[in-house]
Order: sequence, then structure tokens, then C-alpha cells
Amino acid sequence: MTTKSIAALITLLACIFICPAVATAQSRDVVMSAIINGQDVSATSASNPVRLEPGESADIAVELTNRGTEPVTVRNVHMSGRVVGLTFFSYATSVHLTVQPGATDTLRYQLDLIGLDGQATGLIGGAVTVTDAQGDPIASIPMVTDVRGSLISVYGLFGIVLVILTALALIDAALALARHRLSQNRWQRGLRLLAPGVGIGLVIAFTASVARLWVPNTGLWLVLAGLTAAVFFALGYFSPTPPEDDEEGLDEEDEALSDADTQLGMSTDEFGR
Repeated sequence: MTTKSIAALITLLACIFICPAVATAQSRDVVMSAIINGQDVSATSASNPVRLEPGESADIAVELTNRGTEPVTVRNVHMSGRVVGLTFFSYATSVHLTVQPGATDTLRYQLDLIGLDGQATGLIGGAVTVTDAQGDPIASIPMVTDVRGSLISVYGLFGIVLVILTALALIDAALALARHRLSQNRWQRGLRLLAPGVGIGLVIAFTASVARLWVPNTGLWLVLAGLTAAVFFALGYFSPTPPEDDEEGLDEEDEALSDADTQLGMSTDEFGR
């Protein structure tokens, strides 16, 4: 895999990770509260997340108060986990509930967390959302979940790929620096180290999420990846400029190798004759 390919893949993963999430709008005058396994969803945080165990069921209660002038009909309840724009687990439950103006109703059901083990692991931000028959959101509550899934999950494998690509980019940059093969242009040297810098920031953020140290969100991803990218760009920009003699020596060596290959080819042709 070439350096440009590695840098392109890291940049792509960075764009995916730090793309802004689309906010869920509350389209009606509805007040919503939710309780999962006896825990108030609105009070969850990194230190007090909702624990989700793969293969087990979650007791969910959703209370809706209609403060509008028209009835509100709920058809689905969605519980999902997202990491800055990407959905890593999602469960939708069909319901039939109509809340009259001025009334309060409660939905209670059990949700089987089938397949959660292969979807995500670690601290994941998410939401509980109720929608109407057209799938439009009625109300939504953000939450923080502690998913006890496997590292060999969609989220875990995504991070592992990111680690591998970042390691390859670092090795390539280190070899180029040790062999004095970086460009003599400071900006080009800085850009050469920019991709591994971004990758390191994303790896740190991913590791902290899986280790349940923080909840990944757009702002933190941007700050962390931006800081590490700036540090590595500065390292490349202010690194010693390779002497021109090294580049000339490399060119002469390449020419000598090319001449040797040509002579070897001619000798092979003569031997064949």
C-alpha cells in the first residue's frame, strides 16, 4: 500500500468520524421522558450511562405529554447509538399510541438486545426517539450508553482498521525521515506528517471511547484530531532540511541500478540467441 493510499484512507476515516451529526428535531409540542432499566435517560452521562448487555432485554418506559391542540399518534420508538454521525446500533419497536391534547400516556415494553454484541462496545452516545406513521420524529431524548459488546464488532473493527492505517503511515514517515527522503520544501514535509497526526488523534479518541473514559462527540473529535495534526505538521515543517547531496546521491544510485538492469537484459538476450 502506497503512502498516498494510506493518507487518503486516514483522511476518509477522519471525515467520516468528524462529520457533524444531524440534530433530531422535535416537530410537535410534546414533552417526553424515558426510563431504561429503572434509569432516567435524561440524567445519563459518561459517569452514569445506561448499561446495555448483549443478549439481554431492556425494560423501557416512555412517557409522553401532549401540550398541543391536536392528537399525537406514535407508531415507532427508536433506540440508537451514534458516534459523530455514524449509527452503530439501532432498535425500532412498533407501537400504537395516540395521546390526546392535554393528556399524558406511558408506553412500557421489553426490548431484546439481539445482535448488540457484534455492533458496538464502549461508551456510545445515542437517543430514544418516537416517530409518527411517516417516520418523522415527534420527540427525542439524548442519552449515554455503556455497551458491553465485543471488540470484534462493527465499531471495534472500524477502530482496528484506523489503528493499522495510522501505524503504516507512521512507519512510512519515520523511514522517510531516517533516510532523509523528505522533501526540501517545508510545507510538503509538514503535509507528509499531517495524515499520521490526524490518525493518532482519532486512535486516541477511539481508544478512550472503548475504554469507557469518555463519550465521543463532534467537538472533542475535532479538537483532539486538530491538535495532533498540528503537532505533526509542525514536526515535519521544522524538521532538518535534507541536504541536496542526498537527493543527488539517490538519483545517481537509481541511474546506476537502471543501467545495471539494462545491461542484464542485454546479456540475457545475447545468451538466448
